Amino acid sequence: MSSQPTPADLSAEVLRARAELAATIDELSTRLNPKNVAAEAASATKLAASDAGTFITGGGLPGGAPSRARNAKVVLGVAAGVLALTVITILRHRRR
Repeated sequence: MSSQPTPADLSAEVLRARAELAATIDELSTRLNPKNVAAEAASATKLAASDAGTFITGGGLPGGAPSRARNAKVVLGVAAGVLALTVITILRHRRR
């Protein structure tokens, strides 16, 4: 025969569940705060630029996290694209 929970047990369980829910909501609010999201993006961009600079100077791509190597490649690709567009613009301007 199973024992039935007492009202005190049920009340304690409800309080625990409420506390967990409140903590989860607080964590989600912090993670989704636009200021925090922007700060995280800025930090990731700076790290990717630093990793790209290290690659250009012969240090290679970071080996720890695949996302860091991918982000460095994206920065290098964007830089190459901007350079190509700049050269094309200069050459077109000189032809005129």
